[in-house]
Amino acid sequence: MLWEIEISPVSSEINRESERVLVEAGHLGADSVKEVHATRSFLIEGPQEKTVVEKIARNLLADTVVENFTIHSLPTSAADTTAGELLLNVLFKSGVTDNVASSTQKALASQGIDVTAVSTCRKYTFNNDAKPADLQLVSKRVLANDAIEQIVEGPLQLTTIGLGSDYEFELITVPIRTMSDSDLEKLAKEGQLYLSLVEMQTIQKQFQELDRDPTDIELETVAQTWSEHCSHKTLAGRIHYVDESRDLHFENMLKETIFAATVNIRKELGDDDWCVSVFSDNAGIVKFDEKQNVCIKVETHNHPSALEPYGGANTGMGGVIRDPLGTGLGAKPVCNTDVFCFADPKTAYSDLPPGTLHPKAVMEGVVAGVRDYGNRMGIPTVNGSVFFDDRYLGNPLVYCGNVAMIPTDKCFGNMSPGDYIVAVGGRTGRDGIHGATFSSAELTEESESLSGGAVQIGNAITEKMMHDVILEARDRNLYSALTDCGAGGFSSAVGEMGEKTGAEVWLEKCPLKYSGLAYHEIWISEAQERMVLAVPPMSWEAFEALCAAEGVEATIIGKFTDTKHLVLKYEDQIVGDVSMEFLHDGRPPVIREANYQPPASSPVELTDQASFNEELKAILGSLNVCSKEWIIRQYDHEVQAGSVVKPLVGAQSDGPADAAVVRPDLTSSRGLVISNGMNPEFGDFDPYWMAASAIDEAVRNCVAVGADPSRIAILDNFCWGNCEKPEVLGSLVRAALACQEVAQAFGTPFVSGKDSLNNEFSYLTESGEQKTVAIPSTLLISALGQIPDVKKSLTMDLKEAGNRLYLIGNTKEEMAGSHYLKVTGKSGGQVPQVDLVQAPLIFQELHDAIMNGTIRSCHDLSEGGLAVALAEMSFAGELGIDVDLSKLLAQCELSEAVALFSESNTRFVVEVIPQQAEAFEAHFEDLPLVVLGEVTNNNQVIIKGKSGKAIIDADLYELKTAWKSPLAW
Repeated sequence: MLWEIEISPVSSEINRESERVLVEAGHLGADSVKEVHATRSFLIEGPQEKTVVEKIARNLLADTVVENFTIHSLPTSAADTTAGELLLNVLFKSGVTDNVASSTQKALASQGIDVTAVSTCRKYTFNNDAKPADLQLVSKRVLANDAIEQIVEGPLQLTTIGLGSDYEFELITVPIRTMSDSDLEKLAKEGQLYLSLVEMQTIQKQFQELDRDPTDIELETVAQTWSEHCSHKTLAGRIHYVDESRDLHFENMLKETIFAATVNIRKELGDDDWCVSVFSDNAGIVKFDEKQNVCIKVETHNHPSALEPYGGANTGMGGVIRDPLGTGLGAKPVCNTDVFCFADPKTAYSDLPPGTLHPKAVMEGVVAGVRDYGNRMGIPTVNGSVFFDDRYLGNPLVYCGNVAMIPTDKCFGNMSPGDYIVAVGGRTGRDGIHGATFSSAELTEESESLSGGAVQIGNAITEKMMHDVILEARDRNLYSALTDCGAGGFSSAVGEMGEKTGAEVWLEKCPLKYSGLAYHEIWISEAQERMVLAVPPMSWEAFEALCAAEGVEATIIGKFTDTKHLVLKYEDQIVGDVSMEFLHDGRPPVIREANYQPPASSPVELTDQASFNEELKAILGSLNVCSKEWIIRQYDHEVQAGSVVKPLVGAQSDGPADAAVVRPDLTSSRGLVISNGMNPEFGDFDPYWMAASAIDEAVRNCVAVGADPSRIAILDNFCWGNCEKPEVLGSLVRAALACQEVAQAFGTPFVSGKDSLNNEFSYLTESGEQKTVAIPSTLLISALGQIPDVKKSLTMDLKEAGNRLYLIGNTKEEMAGSHYLKVTGKSGGQVPQVDLVQAPLIFQELHDAIMNGTIRSCHDLSEGGLAVALAEMSFAGELGIDVDLSKLLAQCELSEAVALFSESNTRFVVEVIPQQAEAFEAHFEDLPLVVLGEVTNNNQVIIKGKSGKAIIDADLYELKTAWKSPLAW
């Protein structure tokens, strides 16, 4: 039998979900929706007696102190319904992971209650006179996400919720040998292979030479391996690049720019090289101490998050945690990072293109997805950023990162032919099919319906259990190599592990969530929480016993061979046989033209004025500068007890930290420093200086809290538009050139990276016009620094009245892309640049001063410039300041607006006690240093201009309110 247990708040409790739907309906203009009653349901299949179901509801599913429940059998009869009732049920689509239902079924089994299936449902009852058009609007925009959910009107008429059916094996071949070019292009698109015509022709030629057609699974395997997501074929392509001063030819652009920077830095370091493994595993590894090394990886999960924000971000975090866990022989995660890019959350619903979710819904879903995965895994989220731009409307960006520790003797695996291929963790379902190829394609208004299966839902508890087992097995030496099942699922994981040897896979052995999966679906599914290990036969019994003891499923699904072929079998029949050489080296190189033409620039007129109070408040209250406390407070940044400098610091723990400091080994005082740098606005003026500024910001954030600048590793994450357009690819190449040159100048090697291209959204306007919105060229630089003693780490909040304030670094008239111009509606100017000679000297001298104990607080200057940095230091420390800009203005010949709001790079404000001022000034004798003023005991932020009169005179609590208000949800 099938039962429904419907749960609702008791009458004395507020129905939060009902209130949410009413508020959102009001925002949509659905005025006829005046009443909503929301409940949640569990559908339980199996028990024959209602008394059993009542026991389940009372003892497990409902909190009878604050909730009521009702039970009825399904399908619902007419007698059980209310006449004229406007009822909508929201259920997951078939095959979408329902974690609550899965956990419920496991809990019931542990209590000896055997049920066939469990599913969850949300139910909404509306006032009878609600207009059908309003209900349709609310359904689409508020109640459900069509990528993963379905809406059923009226009483449920289900007879079963069981998934799966018997699968009848049928080997499918694709007649590619005789296809025309147009047929190849059609197959690439409709088959969701997303390969170019040249690539399809290469596959065609390969099978013509083999004198046979490929099976569907062979075609899928090649498409996964050759996807942009897995092979980074654009960045690694043959590119002819031309700009105003260069004419360059690259055989492999990525290798000749970013990789080359790391190679050159390591050569210069010689015997002092502190890189361990770079660009060769799932995460980069650098030295930490005698016992442990540290690895880091940052991934993007943009397209899935655009369709289903919670699931996309949730699995983005789960996937990036598995990257270090699958590096070497396994690393233990110690902290997470995240960076998000959204459109304005106040965007009018009427301005949304077809097929897009509202930016606020995207933002709330993404934050919740990252929050739930990190918190449930017990990994602190310690650093991040959020950026807003209307060009992210159809294509939000979601970056997730993880830092992990690995024993020095476990940094490399070495699989051997004869080792078993073992799948560990979650089971395989239809979720995530075509994820790798889908993420390489442009989004359109039809993506939700065409590629909904590419979205996965994660289960952090399953991954936590798998994580614990793997680290225990690592320490017992029970396996020889491992990797995670990320993009491409088993296809990529096994294909990569067996690249140098060969592999044979027995697909019918793979554990499934439900029956009915075809062999190719098993192979390319990206169902989450799965890893692949190479286990020597002699270790299998011990490994299996360990997994069983911890409740983790482990299954032999094949073996590694010495055939140099990837052989796939289903019930002893070969369904796929691809040479590793063709799979990994057969893809034709991308050959493209790239050019860059700098945009026309114009000077910006800035005039002095009596007061800049309102401009400062406007910048503090802008979305890119304001407090992100609403997000940060949802993350656990204290778990594992290693957090030293938190995301929020100061007297009330609500000031913006420059970077995080984490102590990964509680028996040691040595620490890690994690930061990031990004400013998409600068890319509109020059992607070279955007990239340079991002590296400078990431490094100066690290140095500001105490990191040693000679021991900072960085990662690149390029998110770009359609790089088949020469001008778009040209901007990417220009940014990569900056990465190479700045990294070498700073001595900061790239150790890992990831790109996400084709971040564009296309749709038809009401007039039938095709419109495409491309994201701004967006480069995230993540930095991993180290601090010798965490007790010497600094925070940015002011510490004591009477201390002196100094500005380190050159302030220039570099206002293009600045927040001052944005809030004043002006444009023009020069984009901030980086002095590649002076910047490293400033970083080193500042670090020495911090280690000597000379500095009490330090804050880098970024968005908003000097005025914003001073205001943040003031309200974070709850101390006033009295600053005079006359020396800065005279020294640099600047206008007051430039002095206050320029966003020039490599600058810091530091606080020094008077007794050490002379020594501090001598320390910076040959570098740009200006005394600004002092810390005061009053609550005023006072900044004086040319005439000695205050051009900013504001109450620090008013400034803090302006900063905290915009996202105080």
